[in-house]
Amino acid sequence: MSHALVVIDVQNDFCPGGALAVAGGDEIVSGINAIMPEFSAVILTQDWHPAGHSSFASTHSADPFTTTEMPYGTQVLWPDHCIQGTDGAAFHKDLVTTGDLIIRKGYNSAIDSYSAFFENDHTTPTGLEGYLRTRGIDKLTMVGLALDFCVNFSAVDAAKLGFKVTVRTDLCRAIDMDGSLAAAIAGMKDAGVEVL
Repeated sequence: MSHALVVIDVQNDFCPGGALAVAGGDEIVSGINAIMPEFSAVILTQDWHPAGHSSFASTHSADPFTTTEMPYGTQVLWPDHCIQGTDGAAFHKDLVTTGDLIIRKGYNSAIDSYSAFFENDHTTPTGLEGYLRTRGIDKLTMVGLALDFCVNFSAVDAAKLGFKVTVRTDLCRAIDMDGSLAAAIAGMKDAGVEVL
């Protein structure tokens, strides 16, 4: 059984001082680096938005953290973040990035993408599933940012696709907006994800 570590969105804009900072987001970097050698593959995801992305509050002249209806459902409107090629989109400077694969998501301006596997319409694939299957990887451990959004969506999708999934909450940090953390943990457990 091949076992991959999936490191989700450990980028400057999600760390303290960033445009969409997650409290303590930088505290998990050394712990993530330390466990990388235990896995047969390391995959890093990178939020990679074009300027003027449809999930940005500024695109709608709206306040950040309000919501709007998109063709694929309700979308939280975020501060502009992780814009392609900017320092905010770069990985945290201390993160080891010599993994097997970097998968970029959120680059389609019309749809947001929290999950490492699918865009937010839950049908458009990122290609990660195919990569894992062709490498014979069936077990995933997920770490990163933010626990209640991109880690949560990625873990639930992976479990639905038949992967054995563990989330290391000690190596994640959450936004926790209006109870989103508790809901995410319950949802992951319901999907069969092992939450440690």
